[in-house]
Amino acid sequence: MSRTPRTYWVAGTAVLLALLFAAVATMAAAANGDGDDRAAAPTSGPPGLRSADAGFARDMAVHHQQAVEMSFIVRDRTQDEAVRSLAYDIANTQANQRGMLLGWLDLWGLPKVLADEPPMSWMAADGGHSGHAGQARPGGPLMPGMAGKEELARLGAAEGRDAEVLYLQLMTDHHKGGVAMAEGCAQLCTTPVERALAQGMVDAQQSELTLMADMLAKRGAAPRG
Repeated sequence: MSRTPRTYWVAGTAVLLALLFAAVATMAAAANGDGDDRAAAPTSGPPGLRSADAGFARDMAVHHQQAVEMSFIVRDRTQDEAVRSLAYDIANTQANQRGMLLGWLDLWGLPKVLADEPPMSWMAADGGHSGHAGQARPGGPLMPGMAGKEELARLGAAEGRDAEVLYLQLMTDHHKGGVAMAEGCAQLCTTPVERALAQGMVDAQQSELTLMADMLAKRGAAPRG
């Protein structure tokens, strides 16, 4: 799919607006006080190092990066315009959201990676909600829905319909995991704009799950599991 200069301009503008929105919202929250290592209330300063807000931002940034990667892979493995359009939309949306999440961490003065923080540990305080996130595959990634290295290699080697079906199946798993994570933030995060972003992810990805199920059915396939 060739991209016109206008397409690049629109995508670039979306990123800048997303980061500007993140900056303004977070600076307003930070003006209320200094953060610490606890989950902060909306009026008590920026989130703490191990808060749900920070943990979700770190984990979802990684989760989104793989969605972008898979979408770029399938773009070069098929000529089907419906799949390529979906892949472009997912890559563009999740790259923008990833920029917002990382921008918030910068503005909160928090690291983007914590070596001693297991993925999804921020959901442990949700009273069991994290059980809906699913289990990691044996030997696979720790965050729900993420594809393993062998699956990514298979996608990179597939062509045509095979690539389309595998991409839709992998992205379905990915979205289901992402929805569970975003639901966790919508319940646990204390920063209003981050909760709103998380709920937006839930709504958009649930809609795309319905679309991908229909696209798989048209190819004589179905979601895995």
